[in-house]
Formats: sequence, C-alpha cells, structure tokens
Amino acid sequence: MSGVVLLQCEGPLARVTLSHPDRFNAMSRTMWRGLKSVFDDLQTRSDVRAVLVCGQGGHFCAGGDISQYPTFRFEEASLRDFHENDVWGGLSAMLACDLPVFAQIEGHCMGAGVEIASCCDIRLAGQGARFGAPIARLGFPMAPREAQLVAREAGLATAREMLIEAAVLDAVEMKARGFLQAVWPDADVAHQAWARAVHATQLAPQAARLNKQTLRCLTAQPLAPDLMLAAYRYADSAEHREGVSAFLAKRKPAF
Repeated sequence: MSGVVLLQCEGPLARVTLSHPDRFNAMSRTMWRGLKSVFDDLQTRSDVRAVLVCGQGGHFCAGGDISQYPTFRFEEASLRDFHENDVWGGLSAMLACDLPVFAQIEGHCMGAGVEIASCCDIRLAGQGARFGAPIARLGFPMAPREAQLVAREAGLATAREMLIEAAVLDAVEMKARGFLQAVWPDADVAHQAWARAVHATQLAPQAARLNKQTLRCLTAQPLAPDLMLAAYRYADSAEHREGVSAFLAKRKPAF
C-alpha cells in the first residue's frame, strides 16, 4: 500500500487525513498527488468553511516514504519532477487554499510533515509531538521551495538546526519558537483541535478568504533562478546514494 489522503466533510468543516499508518503516514508520491487533488477540490467548494489536517493512528507525518526513493531520486530530471510537481504540487495547493487550515499534530512530524504543517494557518499539537527534518542523515538537502517555506514558518534559526544538525525538537520548544499556537496533553489534542476548527466555521467566510489572500501576498517571495536551476544536480552523487541505501538497509551511513 502506498497510502492515501482522505477527505471527509462534516457540515462546513472538512477533515483531511494523511493515511499511511504502517509508515507513520510517510508521504508517498500517490499521497502528494492526492494532497493536491483534495485541496484543489476544497478551493472550489462553497459548502466548506475550514479544514482540519491530521494523520492516522497517532502520528501526523514521519516524512517521505523512503522505500520509493531508489526508483526516482538518483536521476536529476526525475528528482526535479518529484519535488517540483509531486511535492510542490501538493504544498502549493494547500498554500493557495483560501479556507482557514488547521493542523492537528501528534507523534512524528518530520520532513514532509513539517512542510505540510507549514502550509497550515493554525498549528496545534500534543505534548508528545516531535518535529524535525533530519535528512542530513540521508545524504540530501531540502528542496529550495520547501526550505523557503519551512524557514518562513518555523524561523530561519530553527530551519538551520533541523537541516544542518538534524535536530529534533519537542512541541513545547516549537511553541516557544512561534511555530505552534497551542500545545495540549496528547489525549486532548484531537478534541481541542476540532473545537478550534469548528469555531472558525462560525466566523465570516468571506472575511476569512480575503484575509488568506492578503496574508499570501505579504509572504510571497520568489527564489533566485540560478538556485532553482542547480537545485537537483546532486541526484547521482555518491553521498545521496549512500544515505538512502543505508537507511533502507538499516545501517549507519558512511559519508
């Protein structure tokens, strides 16, 4: 199974569930495409006023589904296609959505999970949630658009820790750094996040959409063309191959 992104509407509130529970909801290519499809649909709907994004089985998202990586990561064109079309397709659909988007974060929130959470307007977590992007252990960098998104939402200093030191931070620390709006005991987070999202559905929907459009304009910042041109040239590097191979073999990489 490669996982799915589920959409369920209860009145004016839509629940989007990342479902790949045997891999802690790690994002497969199918799931990235599903994320785009779901949010493209939500953007056109007049019966929905807010969205709650969560993961299945007590975790938000553990990152990318690394078991798929050898099939496309080691060739520049296919690596670029993955990040610029699959991953950024899903993330950009979330960012373009004019509905208020809430994140219910539990357990693992790593790599792709941090990126998805960064697309949400209000981020709410359980005390046991853990955040990071430890891809330095896998021998590859974060794609430029994704790094820009995380640095903007989590802060540049936090992005540096996650990417350069492979740091993993707890929910209390992430709230102190401004990434999270609230932290609750793990047993309470689902109820509390649902209540916050329901409250948003009771507010003026046109004002919410206009506020989202304004805030999106305030944070728009293009990346340098040269950076985007060179971003995926590491695809066939020995370091990249070693990091992914070591992870799949469950051994320590030899960089």
